[in-house]
Amino acid sequence: MDYRAIFEVSAAGMTLEKTRLDVAALNLAHMHSSAAPGAALYQPQRVVASTSGKPFTSFLLGEMPGQLLPAGQVSVVPTQAAPRLVPDAGHPHADAKGLVRYPGVDQAAEMITAMTALRAYEANVAAVGFAKAMVNKALDIGGSR
Repeated sequence: MDYRAIFEVSAAGMTLEKTRLDVAALNLAHMHSSAAPGAALYQPQRVVASTSGKPFTSFLLGEMPGQLLPAGQVSVVPTQAAPRLVPDAGHPHADAKGLVRYPGVDQAAEMITAMTALRAYEANVAAVGFAKAMVNKALDIGGSR
């Protein structure tokens, strides 16, 4: 068995979850940033993970020689969330109706995304630790002759 695949699967998962956590933090950081009327407003983003198009079972069955993992892609795309309109006539970015535009960031959803990304990252770290212990034990067993 090629143990590198175990480490690569966890590394890919950690990369995805770190990106997801970074994007959630970025969205939360821009939640209260307003824009003048007619100016570009921050657009909340989300992480999209896609696969190579080949099923994961083809990797497991060894039908993809020379490749440890099927190539996937992680991209960050803007959402189509409508801006949040808050009445505040005294604000410098208020329009003629006294409304200020803020990005349409859902704070609860972003916090849930951040928490699940953190837990998934921790699970991948634990998987790497278990795989490392398993490899070390296999080496100990093989070297005890």
